[in-house]
Amino acid sequence: MQTSSLDHDAHMRSAITLAHKTPRAPFGSVLVDRQTNKIVASGVNQSSANPILHGEIAAINDYARQGKSDWNKLTLYTTAEPCCMCQGAVLWAGIREVVFGTSIAQLKTLGWKQIDITAEEVVARSWDPSVVVVAGVCAAECDQLFEGAIACRR
Repeated sequence: MQTSSLDHDAHMRSAITLAHKTPRAPFGSVLVDRQTNKIVASGVNQSSANPILHGEIAAINDYARQGKSDWNKLTLYTTAEPCCMCQGAVLWAGIREVVFGTSIAQLKTLGWKQIDITAEEVVARSWDPSVVVVAGVCAAECDQLFEGAIACRR
């Protein structure tokens, strides 16, 4: 599957805007319908209330609550590379494309606790290795979010 023709920068900036709502954990995610080019769900990290409520999971939950089932036409935009839990949830949901800003490797360099398994590795080892993962969209802007969050925590 080839990457979609969506405006990755514009949709990532929507995820970045959301991430500003949680400055200590700026993981923001939006789900975009590739047919309409519209954001249909969103989420931010809420792991302080529930350890598995990462931004991606929150966005998936937001879409699921709407009662929709057309997951395969969605693209997930997220400020940081999905961890193996989140990338697994993306696969189970049937989302066909993931676009992220900051990589797991960069998060580790900044001091964030991460499981060192890339989203691409999760996809490659799944039943559907054709799911598209696009890395590094607006990476510098996303990196700034996470650098600022680490500074906030000190």
